[in-house]
Amino acid sequence: MRRKVIAGNWKMNKTTSEAIELTNGLMRELYKIEDVEIIVCPPFTALEEASEVVYESNIKLGAQNMHWETNGAFTGEVSPAMLKELGCQFVILGHSERRQYFHETNENVNKKSIAALKNGLTPIVCVGERLEEREANKAFQVIQNHVEGSLSGISSEDIKKVIIAYEPVWAIGTGKTASPAQAQEVHQFIRELLKKKYGAEISEEIIILYGGSVKPNNTKELVTQNDIDGALVGGASLEIKSFAEIVNAASNKE
Repeated sequence: MRRKVIAGNWKMNKTTSEAIELTNGLMRELYKIEDVEIIVCPPFTALEEASEVVYESNIKLGAQNMHWETNGAFTGEVSPAMLKELGCQFVILGHSERRQYFHETNENVNKKSIAALKNGLTPIVCVGERLEEREANKAFQVIQNHVEGSLSGISSEDIKKVIIAYEPVWAIGTGKTASPAQAQEVHQFIRELLKKKYGAEISEEIIILYGGSVKPNNTKELVTQNDIDGALVGGASLEIKSFAEIVNAASNKE
């Protein structure tokens, strides 16, 4: 049975002192949760301090991006080895905002995914369609391109370590949410793509998260769908109360 995962993407929010306050608050609220994997992804500047707060707790640390090279003349970039040394276990790759504002391609995301796996990091690979693509009935084509392009060349053994996050771009930060049925339809499609490439047994092991205006009041209905294994949470991960409520909603120990 696949584990439930709730990951908080803080984006470009929280100074170091604010990050310490937030992670300490989450520790107080969530220390009893054992059946949900909890991940927080602060900005680079707060990773070290957040790592010290969550060390040896049930909250794990992730980053929001990285370069695929180990080192070199890549001004402003961060390598997987740097993240690993700071205590990161996860890294978000190919988020729609990275694709939109920084022109990341499936090829870039693929290189990063392979580099993350080589360095012992779990990539959270984001895929999803824009509103105009959904309205033009191209959603599944776009998602297939994202999945196949971003995960190209990843072995059957390594794919089991990858987390995929479906984020309908039209639902991010807009207050709109894909209905549980809409989200499940896409998650099922993604799992079918994985099944064709890696076989039924492996596809059933892969964690697929939903990301797109996840809130405490819609979490339970989303994560109880057959192919939705948790959530990649944006805005609601910036407050102790709302993120804790989302984690609790995903837990069987409410």
